[in-house]
Amino acid sequence: MSTELFNRLEQKVASAVEALELLKMEAEELREENSRLKQEREEWERRLTALLGKFEEVETSND
Repeated sequence: MSTELFNRLEQKVASAVEALELLKMEAEELREENSRLKQEREEWERRLTALLGKFEEVETSND
């Protein structure tokens, strides 16, 4: 194998490794964002459930 071919192969491998590292970092960021969004959704659900409970209390007290 010529030195030039070996150098090109080495560059391609280095580029692939770099791309994989970037994808790993992006995946970790997305996991963190997903976790944050899940917590936010749970908080909204909790608040909405509380509001619905208050509406039900008002309806039953008016009946």
